[in-house]
Amino acid sequence: MPSTPNSIRNEPWLESPLRTGAGELQLAGVLQNVHGLDPKAMRVLGSYSLIYMVNVDGYYCDSNGGRADLRTGDLVVIFPELAHAYGPKKGQTWTQIYVVFNGPQFDFLRSRGILDPARPVWHLEPVDYWSRRLEEVVAGDARHTEAAAMRAMGRFLHLVCDMAAADAEARLRPERDEWFDESQRLLGNPNGRTWLTPQQVAREVGLNYDNFRKQFALRLGLSPGQFQKRKRIDRACAAIYQGSHGFKELAEELEFCDVFHFSKAFKQVMGMTPSDFRKKAHGG
Repeated sequence: MPSTPNSIRNEPWLESPLRTGAGELQLAGVLQNVHGLDPKAMRVLGSYSLIYMVNVDGYYCDSNGGRADLRTGDLVVIFPELAHAYGPKKGQTWTQIYVVFNGPQFDFLRSRGILDPARPVWHLEPVDYWSRRLEEVVAGDARHTEAAAMRAMGRFLHLVCDMAAADAEARLRPERDEWFDESQRLLGNPNGRTWLTPQQVAREVGLNYDNFRKQFALRLGLSPGQFQKRKRIDRACAAIYQGSHGFKELAEELEFCDVFHFSKAFKQVMGMTPSDFRKKAHGG
């Protein structure tokens, strides 16, 4: 019988649990139009769970005092002993993907702070990508053999770590980072025939240099100067491979003091001298 627009709809992905020595996947699937859990009567699930918000305007709260407005792309991490409640705000629809699981590997991730009750809500976009990744955990393993269960558990452990990394990266990177994208463009390409210094790039994107350097390194793991050096050497590698420039000409074009400084920078980045790179590139 077809569902009405606001009726509860559950599409399970597992017919029975997948059990392994590393843990078990108990339930998984898609749930639409749930009524939500009452914040005044919080639930203790007794297992871990991931609740991914596919289409949501809702709320979350727990007995630790955690509270959050939920939006599409949020991922709620449920902990076995932590009383919690979540659901749609009044008059709103709700579509979620859920995975319920348990096992020593997840206790270990919790002990290392990757799963943290103090940070129960993550944010992951694009929604289509993460929804597909979640579904792929159990896709094709309906036979429930021991090998199939181990493959599914391996995919899920990998996915949890990927999700944690993506959320951490998103928290470090503000929603609007045009200055970061523009600074990479300015650092990585000559302005006419001249390379802007990192200090000049900081002024171009409207930031104090010390703050610019700190924020740039935080996002990329390289200082602006290191990033620019790599971009210059990337250009040198392409030119050497094509045989279009001599070393002296490259040193001048890439604004190194002389061939010695060019060669030194090249070896720092590539682990070999320009001469050795040319021999390798040309089969020598």
